[in-house]
Amino acid sequence: MSPSIRPPRVPSLVEGVVSHTRRTPVTHRFRHRHHQWLVDLDDLPRLPWPLSVLARFDPADHLDGGHEEGGIRGDLDRFLASRGVALPAGARVLMLAHARSVGHVFDPLSVFWCIAPDGRLVATVLEVHNTYGGRHAYLVDVDDHGRAVVDKAFYVSPFNDVSGEYHVRLVLDEQRVAVAIRLTRDGQPILDASVSGRPRPATLRTILSTTARHALMTYRVTALIRWHGVRLWMRRLPVVPRPHRLEEAAR
Repeated sequence: MSPSIRPPRVPSLVEGVVSHTRRTPVTHRFRHRHHQWLVDLDDLPRLPWPLSVLARFDPADHLDGGHEEGGIRGDLDRFLASRGVALPAGARVLMLAHARSVGHVFDPLSVFWCIAPDGRLVATVLEVHNTYGGRHAYLVDVDDHGRAVVDKAFYVSPFNDVSGEYHVRLVLDEQRVAVAIRLTRDGQPILDASVSGRPRPATLRTILSTTARHALMTYRVTALIRWHGVRLWMRRLPVVPRPHRLEEAAR
C-alpha cells in the first residue's frame, strides 16, 4: 500500500540547513543555512514586478526543459508515463526546488511528490543537476517510512564516478520538509547529503524576510559548490574524468 502524507500549505518557503559529509578517501564536512520553495506545479507562484525578480519558476530549468506543452507538470507527466506510471485524475505534484532569482538558478536536487486526491503518495521523482549543465531524473519507490534505494546513474561530482547506490530518506509534512541521501559503494558509505527545514507560507512578508536573510541564495549555492570543490582538489582528492555527454533530460 502506498504511504499517505499530509503536506504543508503551498506555496511555502522551506528554511533550514544543507549539510554534506564526505567520508572517504578524505573527510570533508560542511553545513550552511539554506532555503528552497515548495510549490504546486499546477499553481506555481507568479509574483508581481518587481518581486518576480526574486522568484520565478521556468520550465527550462527542469526535466525536459519545457520543449513540449504543459510546462514542468507536462514534462513530469511524460517522464512518468514513459516508465509506466499514470497519475490519477486530480493528483497534485509538489516540487521542492530553488526558484530562479535575480536571473540565476542552480538546483543540485529537486524533488517531486505526486499525491493522489486521497493523500496517497503515487510516485516520487528526484532530479539531480550537475555544474556542467547536465541533469538526470530518478523515479524512486518510497516505502511507508519515506525510504528508497536507487542505483546511481549520473555524473555529479568530479570526485565520484557513477557507481554505487543512493539510499534516500524523504520527509514531507506540515512541520518539516527534509531530504537525506547517502551514497554507498560495495556497502560502504561514501558521502551523506541532506537538506532540512520548516515550511512557512510564502506570504509577501515571508518572501522579503527570507530573501534578506539569504541574499542571492542561488548564486551562493553555485559559489559554495565550487569553493568546496577547490578545497577537495587542493587536498589531492583524485578527479574522475566526466563523460563527453553532459546534458540529459527526462524523456
